This record gives sequence, C-alpha cells and structure tokens, in this order.
Amino acid sequence: MFEYPVVHSCVFCQQENLVLIAENALAFAIRDRFPVRKLHSLILPKRHVGDSFDLTAAEVVAIFNLAREVRASILVEDSSIGGFNFGTNNGAIAGQKIAHVHFHLIPRRFGEEDPPAAKGSVG
Repeated sequence: MFEYPVVHSCVFCQQENLVLIAENALAFAIRDRFPVRKLHSLILPKRHVGDSFDLTAAEVVAIFNLAREVRASILVEDSSIGGFNFGTNNGAIAGQKIAHVHFHLIPRRFGEEDPPAAKGSVG
C-alpha cells in the first residue's frame, strides 16, 4: 500500500495515534474525539489535503464509499437512529479547526434537538 507523506503538525496525519474504525485505500474513519452525538464519526482522506474542493475524484469516491460503510455499521449498533448529518467545513471562517479535510457523519435520533454548537468538536 502507498504511504502518504505525514504532515507532522497535523493530528490526522498521525494515524498511529488514532483508533481507526474503518479504512480503504484512500480514506479512513475515526470517531470524533469531541462528539456532538453518540457515534459521531469522521471520514478523512489519507493524503493531507486542507480543502475538500482539492480532493481528487478517486478520493471523493473513496470517502463517500467509506461513509456508507460506517453509516451501515452505526445503524447496526444503534437502531434508534433515524437519519444522519454528513458534511464538512472548508476554511477557518467556515468553522474548520484542523486543516486536514474531514467529513462529519453525525447520527440523528428521533426526538432530539439540533446539535449544540460544536465548541470542542474538531471542525
């Protein structure tokens, strides 16, 4: 498997310090360390990319396929989930706190309010 260069100042490039819940050739998934909902997960490219609009077409497909896989495993784990929020923030002004693309996959349950502002969440 190809080894991507590590940006040493990037927490997401330090995969050996992360607990991966799933991966494929171009992407990996972890649980958010500061979840806004139980089982809140992050889907990331293995390559260090700061803006989702700079992802290759292959990376976009890999991320989306991995998100489907993680979504399926979350639904098996928690039958109370009725939907998901799935998205990303691009740039500090948009709330991105770590300059490595990451898509939030946030399970939503019936009867809950909108997630609070993600004060500690890695955006």
